[in-house]
Amino acid sequence: MNEIFLDTETTGLSFKDGHKIVEIACIETKDLIATGRIFHKLINPKRNVPEEAFKVHGFSEEYLSDKNSFDQIADEFLNFIKNKKIIIHNAPFDLAFINGELKSFKKSVIDNKFVIDSLDLARNKFPGVSNSLDALCKRFSIDLSRRTKHNALLDCELLREVYINLLDAKEPKFNLLSSNVEQNLVKKDGYNKQVLKISDAEIKLHKEFLKKEIKKNYY
Repeated sequence: MNEIFLDTETTGLSFKDGHKIVEIACIETKDLIATGRIFHKLINPKRNVPEEAFKVHGFSEEYLSDKNSFDQIADEFLNFIKNKKIIIHNAPFDLAFINGELKSFKKSVIDNKFVIDSLDLARNKFPGVSNSLDALCKRFSIDLSRRTKHNALLDCELLREVYINLLDAKEPKFNLLSSNVEQNLVKKDGYNKQVLKISDAEIKLHKEFLKKEIKKNYY
């Protein structure tokens, strides 16, 4: 089963208080390796964007006014995440908004059986300290230089890196100089740069390792 890393940005903290999604993003992975498939939409919330929310993500009511509403992107979103494991940081927050929107348009909601909350995992691993996405990135020395404001797509990328670290999924050390690895030398800027091609056997080993780590930690 492929994985989806998902994040949203909203106009406020509670769907029940009338707040809406303004951005939703998903990155698809297979064995935690990005497949290159993404789902990313800016959404017209059809309401004002409070100043506090604008300061967080930078999306104004005017900027979002010509974007599609959630009901217009719902089917594409559901098709993208169908039958995939979904990893979300602080899942109850995002699911309250997503499922609230889906219910309002009589669409199928996301079943919790498909969801892994990385915040729960982080709290179990690091009790008693901050486990926000920012805090975890700093703890795992993940580069935050691009994160000047909250951005759902960037946060999905950061979450994937955090999740791998939470799994302690240290990749096996391949012997890249072994005889079964194809080696090429490329001449560039006056020096020889060695380009290594990992064998099919080593790729298979990598995938088996990740599957074992995921199963050991979460199933």
